[in-house]
Amino acid sequence: MYDLRKAIHYYQTKIQETNDPYYWFFLADAQIRVGLTDEALQTIDNALSFPNPYPSKQVLLEMKVKLQHFLLREINQNNPSIVTEKRVDIDGDGIIDNVLLTANKTPDSPLWQNITLVIQNGRTNHYQQFPLKDNLGYNPTLFLGDFTDNKVDDILVVMDTGGSSGTIYTYVFSYINGQMRQIFNSDAFNEDYKYSVTYQDQYKATVISHKLKEKHILELTYKGNEYLTEIYNKTGILKASIEGWVNPLSGLYPVDFNRDGKYELEAYQRIAGRYNADSLGFVQTVLKWNGHVFGPDRQNVAIFGGEI
Repeated sequence: MYDLRKAIHYYQTKIQETNDPYYWFFLADAQIRVGLTDEALQTIDNALSFPNPYPSKQVLLEMKVKLQHFLLREINQNNPSIVTEKRVDIDGDGIIDNVLLTANKTPDSPLWQNITLVIQNGRTNHYQQFPLKDNLGYNPTLFLGDFTDNKVDDILVVMDTGGSSGTIYTYVFSYINGQMRQIFNSDAFNEDYKYSVTYQDQYKATVISHKLKEKHILELTYKGNEYLTEIYNKTGILKASIEGWVNPLSGLYPVDFNRDGKYELEAYQRIAGRYNADSLGFVQTVLKWNGHVFGPDRQNVAIFGGEI
């Protein structure tokens, strides 16, 4: 670092003596290396003012764009944006509170970083932040509704992971016993709900739900003759054993099934066959708050329809 600062002093001296474009370029390079970003941008602008800048106008412009992107990232990290905001009484004191999701926008990308739940108490105007374990994602959204039957709205946060499986990160927060608590998260759900998917003879596959100790049988004839002849012989016997899997959460939807003002959660997990894009259907689990956790109320498997 000391040598670089000596180099900066040297280039500044040579510029005063000769004003050669060569030294302007190396001054900018040294300033970048020691973190003098604003100074480097000014130096690059000075270098670009020459009719024949060194080493070329294109190189200097590329340096400038990279520095501008770097500065924008720093600004975003220090100044998160409000992604979405809702106003509702979430603690039952009769005063409207502000519920926000804040995050840092990634330049030239729909990706949001450092996604955080923020609540402004309507009575005190104090802000409280609730960092999320998985806080990097796309299209973060808020839903407010009563999941716990405590007559005030709870908070559902959902964001897309951006992965090829179409999975999500999701959290539910509720005001319980005088404090805001996280009462659901997708990581815990994915860890708790495990499955086995096994192809069977005669164009079928079984899905075993280990948590609920249930078996679902999928009819595979809708997949079509080309698909089936790859894995079955003419008598419907598997040519080789095949194991599929169930992906993590790909959807979590609030549904008031009983139209009583209390919402349940309907969870979707995609069933994959021989490879991830080989979708066999979805496991659909309705989750209901039991006073302590969201427990399974019922579980179904849905398959895709075939052509007729």
